[in-house]
Amino acid sequence: MRIGRARPHHRWLDDGQRTRAMVWIMAIMLFLTVLAGALGFGMAGAGRSLDRQLAGRLTVQLVEADAARRDASARMLVERVRAIPGVKQVVEVDRARLAELLRPWLGDAGLDAELPMPAMIDVDLTSGDPALIARVRQAARAVSPAARVDQHAQWLSPVAGFIATLTWAAAGLVLLMATATAAVVLLAARAGLDTHRDTIAVLHMLGSTDTQVARLFQRRIALDTLLGGVIGTAAALGAVWLLGRQTAELGSELLGSIALADPDWVLLALVPLVFALLAMGAARVAVLRTLGRTL
Repeated sequence: MRIGRARPHHRWLDDGQRTRAMVWIMAIMLFLTVLAGALGFGMAGAGRSLDRQLAGRLTVQLVEADAARRDASARMLVERVRAIPGVKQVVEVDRARLAELLRPWLGDAGLDAELPMPAMIDVDLTSGDPALIARVRQAARAVSPAARVDQHAQWLSPVAGFIATLTWAAAGLVLLMATATAAVVLLAARAGLDTHRDTIAVLHMLGSTDTQVARLFQRRIALDTLLGGVIGTAAALGAVWLLGRQTAELGSELLGSIALADPDWVLLALVPLVFALLAMGAARVAVLRTLGRTL
């Protein structure tokens, strides 16, 4: 007698209320898991994008009270830095734009042509090679000993650290939800064994093995997990898609980099299958151990 293929035995594992509860529990857990996974993928992508954007970006500041000397030094610096191999672009920031940036603090006085204002030069490098940055710094100091070279990556290092923290936190949440799923499956399997203890004893007397009984439980639990996972994952992916559209409309370069890549969507869509396999393995282990001890 092969219990794994006998349809009548599926019915005593298919208690309507318990099955519905299991499906919705798994839907909620997979919903939270996929949201955490999307957060992790998004933060990881934003971190990589931030590194690429800031690794080779510098700003050179020339402070000189004499406007004529300042402008001459700025032009000389632009020419020297542009000649360095590995420099993609050198652009002096427009003075009118600097004045507008100072308006919140200085008011209309920031627009006064007599107000001393430093020259700001943006430099884009092909990479964040420390040797290349050192050559730019040497060129700036050769033009003006008071020149200051700032790396954009240093300014935003707290942001990069925060993004990395969120990425690891999301990974921890996914791991925690996987552990919680395994725990729920263990409880569901043991509850099913307690409910059908007498029936299982009869099946054993008819020649059924523990493996055949365990196969019924793991199949039922895997199907419930897969169904709930599909529901929860679909809801989570829909929420992520809506949030992504709203984020894109904000026009923020940093927030826009949080968008998921195509491989991320595929991996998130596979989460229900992964959790169904996890549930199947956990159910098999729980049933076989319990049957080995008690029946």
